[in-house]
Amino acid sequence: MVALCCALLAACAVGPDYQRPEMDVGEVYKQAPGDAGQDAQPVEGWTPARPGDHIERGAWWQVYGDTTLSGLMDQLNTANQSIAQAEANYRQAQALVRGARSSFFPTVGAGAGATRSGAGSGSTSGSGNQYDLSGSVSWEADIWGRVRREVEASRAEAQASFADLANIRLSSQAALAQNYFQLRVLDEQKRLLEATVAAHERSLKLTQNLYDAGVVGKSDVTLALAQLEGTRAQLVDLAWQRGQFEHSIAVLIGLAPSRFTLPAQSFAQAIPQIPAGLPSQLLERRPDVAAAERQTAAANAQIGVAQAAWFPDLVLSADGGFRSGQFAQWLTAPARFWSLGPALALTLFDGGARQAQVDQARAAYDAQAAAYRQTVLTALQEVEDYLIQLRVLGEEQVVQRRALEAAREALRLARNQYEAGTINYLDVATLEASALNSERTALTLMANRLTASVQLIAALGGGWDGLPAQE
Repeated sequence: MVALCCALLAACAVGPDYQRPEMDVGEVYKQAPGDAGQDAQPVEGWTPARPGDHIERGAWWQVYGDTTLSGLMDQLNTANQSIAQAEANYRQAQALVRGARSSFFPTVGAGAGATRSGAGSGSTSGSGNQYDLSGSVSWEADIWGRVRREVEASRAEAQASFADLANIRLSSQAALAQNYFQLRVLDEQKRLLEATVAAHERSLKLTQNLYDAGVVGKSDVTLALAQLEGTRAQLVDLAWQRGQFEHSIAVLIGLAPSRFTLPAQSFAQAIPQIPAGLPSQLLERRPDVAAAERQTAAANAQIGVAQAAWFPDLVLSADGGFRSGQFAQWLTAPARFWSLGPALALTLFDGGARQAQVDQARAAYDAQAAAYRQTVLTALQEVEDYLIQLRVLGEEQVVQRRALEAAREALRLARNQYEAGTINYLDVATLEASALNSERTALTLMANRLTASVQLIAALGGGWDGLPAQE
């Protein structure tokens, strides 16, 4: 009967039941391509987040079709130390959940001892032995739901820790992909500058021959030499930039920079088409959004923990064993003792400490709910930013390609005219510098588009299976 009453009382739990904070995210992205683009209007109302950070994202980097990048990602997933640290933190959070659940069960203890005691010569008691063997059981009934709220909070914290693990893994993967693409574009710039140096060497030789023949002046030779050495300086400058990207990749895959080298290889990467989905899906995919939402759930549970302090604690305990002054009679019935009974404790006055704890818990929940909403807004902003960046960079690349083709053609004509003696070398040098700038700008645009595509994938929460074909 007592157990039935305790079970009925345990059915209630003080404190508010958790409701996910409402968030207006709109129906479509403003910068999404297609009809639902810039002119789309957000839908009124609130969309609750249902985190899906536990869903497997898949190897999103495979959409780029680069086997070297895929191999580096495999090393990162197994050896990255930031991921290992986050995984250990998650295991720690899981242990805290198990520790909180242990409060549902009684505590059982046992003890045994033997003592000899005595008094001074003026005492009549003399000395004697005491033998004890006892056991105890104690259980605090979770009448007001304090333990359940603590378990609820610790479980939400563990889920937040798991989301943090997913977020660190995704961030590390995105950083590796960006560093890799930047390094490959630098290799392409190196090949471009090496070819430009070879062209300038031929121009210098031609100008020197024309000078020896008296066709051009010494200034043309000096200008050709200056242009050659300037391009060589640009080529040398690429070395430290490539080295730093290579060092970053080494650390991301868990290696010392001195133990890692990434050889140069030809590189021509297409930009994959990335489906943005719907804003409401973002709340289910982004691990940082999921972590913030779970932290909000934990803060809500702490309100119930604080409110439970207003109610009395009921502890059921039992003790029993044997106690005797003679070893031979230690485990006999006359030496047996036991006690059984409930204990009810209630704090009557604490100077406002419990109310302060409740107020603190409510304020902590409000702060975490605001942090969650801010995380959602930041996530939406990032997606919009990378959508417009990727779209505008694509448009810019089309225009830049036409400019590059025009610069190449103008340089070809100028070189022919210079060899024919109709223009001076200054005109050729100007067009060569313009063409080189156009070439490097085209490579920079490719790097920026690749970086923006990686950032968009990360902002959307990871990869997907069955992406559309590459451009």
